[in-house]
Amino acid sequence: MSTYIIGDLQGCFDELLELLNAIDYQPEKDHLWFVGDLINRGPKSLECLRFVKQLNEQGKAETVLGNHDFHLLAVYAGLERFKSQSDTIDPILQADDADELVDWLRKQPLMVQHPTENAVMVHAGIPPQWSISDAMHYAEEAQRPLLSDDWQTFVREHLFGSEDKNWIPMLNGWPRIRYIINCFARMRYCDKTGTLDFKQKGNPSDMEKIKGFKPWFQFKKRQNLGTEIFFGHWSTLGAIDDYGVHATDTGCLWGGHLSAYHLEGKRRICIKCPQQQAPKKKKKNTKI
Repeated sequence: MSTYIIGDLQGCFDELLELLNAIDYQPEKDHLWFVGDLINRGPKSLECLRFVKQLNEQGKAETVLGNHDFHLLAVYAGLERFKSQSDTIDPILQADDADELVDWLRKQPLMVQHPTENAVMVHAGIPPQWSISDAMHYAEEAQRPLLSDDWQTFVREHLFGSEDKNWIPMLNGWPRIRYIINCFARMRYCDKTGTLDFKQKGNPSDMEKIKGFKPWFQFKKRQNLGTEIFFGHWSTLGAIDDYGVHATDTGCLWGGHLSAYHLEGKRRICIKCPQQQAPKKKKKNTKI
């Protein structure tokens, strides 16, 4: 069996089908990992969500929750202020199977571990102070409110907040859950203690250096070294296979590539993608 880890789809369904053809995908023996952000901004979010859900229920695919997936959950739960003109989630919300799709999505994990290979998948990152076993434990802890019958109240009242960006093991309550989810779904830059910086989003080579802060995977004393970590979320980073990590968001939505990493073969397969949205204009960096 081969495992292919596929970058952020964000509603680019035609490109996904082209990529599966490029890797000669064999559903009877291949397993797909999707790094989250299955939907939003691209033209076929509904098709992407239905496709991955079907594969997952057949035992042929795994996915983790990304920030755009949380965005859909928020709008479904009633947070209308989260909607924007660039969203492409209305076809999902208006679909006959909307309730079924959202119910499936909110039950997806924040982290997946391969059953035989020393590899894990998250959407955004793992703080340097967490071991892999720590991260798995925290991912399961933060997922519990989403599995509850009252999950929509959790999403409306407790999920969102950028103020929870500092970690101490004694952190508790909703700030603890928010920090954990912020790491798995949103992080890019942090310091060695796991303090998050949500302002910096660009490629490290283009960013103004901030003392003590760097991409989460560049700390030499990371507690999660030794395990291959696959993640998406960071289109400006591009393809990276170094530091024990593999960046898989190669900008499909923005006219870049959609990539699949063959885990067992240690190789990357990419297809060129048409631009679905124009990148946002760069803003002047702000120091912390």
